[in-house]
Amino acid sequence: MERISAFGKCNLPTEKVFPIQIGSEVFRLSGASIASDAPSYFSRFFEDQLLQTQDVANIRTLYIDRDPATFREIARHLQGYHIRPQDGAQFVKLFADAQFYSCANRPFQVRGGSFDCLLVTVPRLMSQLFEAECFIQIGDRHFQIPRDIFSSPGDSPNFFTLGFAAFFASPSEVFPGLDRQGLLRPPAIIPPSVPNRSADVFDELLHMLRGYPIHIRNEEHRASLLRDCRYFHLRGLEQKLIPHQITTNPFNQRSEIVIRLEDVRPSGIDFGFDTAESHLAGGRVKYARPFVDETAADLVVEIGDESSLFYRESMRTDFLGLSKQRITSLLQTVRKKMDLPDAHPPLDQTPIKIHLSCETDLTVDGEQNQQPMAMSTHKAEADTNSLPPAKRPRIDGTDDTPWIIRTGQWRIRVEKGATGIHEAVLIPVKLDVYTSSRVRNQSRTFLFAGSRVQS
Repeated sequence: MERISAFGKCNLPTEKVFPIQIGSEVFRLSGASIASDAPSYFSRFFEDQLLQTQDVANIRTLYIDRDPATFREIARHLQGYHIRPQDGAQFVKLFADAQFYSCANRPFQVRGGSFDCLLVTVPRLMSQLFEAECFIQIGDRHFQIPRDIFSSPGDSPNFFTLGFAAFFASPSEVFPGLDRQGLLRPPAIIPPSVPNRSADVFDELLHMLRGYPIHIRNEEHRASLLRDCRYFHLRGLEQKLIPHQITTNPFNQRSEIVIRLEDVRPSGIDFGFDTAESHLAGGRVKYARPFVDETAADLVVEIGDESSLFYRESMRTDFLGLSKQRITSLLQTVRKKMDLPDAHPPLDQTPIKIHLSCETDLTVDGEQNQQPMAMSTHKAEADTNSLPPAKRPRIDGTDDTPWIIRTGQWRIRVEKGATGIHEAVLIPVKLDVYTSSRVRNQSRTFLFAGSRVQS
């Protein structure tokens, strides 16, 4: 009598019982149970015995030196019960033994020659394990991670699919590179664990990966989420979490995105020329968050950390530290997007020109400046009567004292200058500046001295 399983053919008598000893415990499974998930190491072993003896009474006991407690669950699976790992430890035991019973390395002597069972599997059990959730411990908590949870753009490959590749592979790709010839037992597997990360933060990341929004309580909370996003290499989720604002400007009906300079990625930068004759025209820098935004919007970049200098007389700006490196990298990417000739000078020549207008929201030394300013492309064209006085040290042959910009938001354009060379131009949208060290010191606070730290 033959028994046909959902995955293959089995020639064992369904009503006969076959002995299998796992470790110190003997299991007796019917041909029907073995055939329920065949072909397998078990079905091939007993089929070979029947070919040699033709008598079920003389069938030898199959002995395998593995854990009987784990096989007890596999036996329940063969008897038709749905098995589900309870934790990571049980999951890896079932995972390893399902692989072992699929790659036991004894060749059987069968009619017509030897039969190599290296590729024989327990197909339904393997399929079930690879469809089940993967158990991973983060911090002090166990999580069940659906295998398709990293399907969003940018979220794979990641820490899990790379670090625990065996668990996120497919039945045919488990333990890649492992020489299974002569394999006595599968390699030891420990439950996936990441002890040095926060379970609470990871729980919130999983919540977002499932498609649910979360409330960002404060910037410290956001920083924690972003830090672990980057640790686990969830790039798509990171882009959703970075601070940004996307709106439609009602005055020009254009979409705008406000984003911090440090969060701008080169792959999201684009450039839009003002006219179809791109080689003659200037244009504006645009941006789309990688993996998230389908279309690019006009970029309004926010630069803080007191890293921007505003030279009022020459109407130019310069940057300090990391901000200088980042704005240089941004403008280099813009140059590539514009496809300018190799001989064209770089756009990141500093100081960079500023176009200041009456539309700029300007706060000076904590007080909002209400007087409109005329557009200026050259030094001294702005209405300097509307600006607080400042000392003027020498810069480029003139005296020009810089204001320090605490935080500024800028549009970025590229325009042709009088010589026909394209130049970067920053258009301030909102600036918070101070004009002297005394004003800066007024914003300082004393360190908290209410508690004493014992050394």
